[in-house]
Amino acid sequence: MNRIKDSGAEKRETLALRPKDKIRGPGKQDPPQSPLGKGGGNAAVHTSTRNGEELMRIAIALTRRIRRLRFSAPVAHVYNPLVYAGDQYAEYIERFGRGEREIVLFGMNPGPWGMTQTGVPFGEVGIVRDWLKLSGRVRRPRSEHPKVLIRGFDCTRSEVSGSRLWGWAKDAFETPERFFSRFFVANYCPLVFLEESGRNRTPDKLPAEERVPLFAACDEALRETVLTMRPKFVIGVGAFAATRARLALENLVHGADQASLPDRTRGEQSALVYRPVVGEILHPSPASPAANRGWREAAVAQMRRIGITLPTGPGSIRQ
Repeated sequence: MNRIKDSGAEKRETLALRPKDKIRGPGKQDPPQSPLGKGGGNAAVHTSTRNGEELMRIAIALTRRIRRLRFSAPVAHVYNPLVYAGDQYAEYIERFGRGEREIVLFGMNPGPWGMTQTGVPFGEVGIVRDWLKLSGRVRRPRSEHPKVLIRGFDCTRSEVSGSRLWGWAKDAFETPERFFSRFFVANYCPLVFLEESGRNRTPDKLPAEERVPLFAACDEALRETVLTMRPKFVIGVGAFAATRARLALENLVHGADQASLPDRTRGEQSALVYRPVVGEILHPSPASPAANRGWREAAVAQMRRIGITLPTGPGSIRQ
């Protein structure tokens, strides 16, 4: 894959795919990223490399498309962990994103103490390090908010949403291999929006003129992710993600969106008749009273009503 260059005064940032496959902006070159998949831990769950490479291509294309977007006050800082935590995201894809999947869970966008720090969707530091066995040095974005500094795996704050979601996966499936043999976890939007106060501003709160181009890019990435992984179930974690999934997949479901299909599926009858089930589960945010009353029980019940078969042990239902 060729390098991608922009002009302007911004510092170069990279998204690691392999040592030679990096997104570049202008300015002084950053230190080289580590090779994809380098490091200890579990072997890749699946043998197919094609889907993993396709997911990285989707991430690179999305980053190229959104890097020129600008966001106005009250947004003061914008982070893209696909760039500065690109090594960790690439290793996540390399080890757990290969092959097709029965269920894909989509979140909204990174939380400040989860994917923002680790590069892994809903990536609470302790679980990513100790259960997924992903680690390494996370680089820092060009401009940081003093209240949300990037400490990577040295971050001592816990992402409650990630702790709940991955904690359920760990208790229900016991090993990452068992979980990822059926599930994959992604985010709809890769960007983190921080206000001057340090408050996290979610994408749905952006003004329309900023939402439209951002959502168009994220919709396309979601469609291509779904076509790559071919899940039976596409589950939005929270109402926002579920709504965006339904809208992004509407034309696909009706077989009319040929222009959005990757080259490898464009024109194939299998793509035209592919109809994933789109559903919704409760978001595990601590800002949700319903989640605080019992997110795990609610989410498991919702997935089962959608038609997903889940482990029946006590750990899969109760915390």
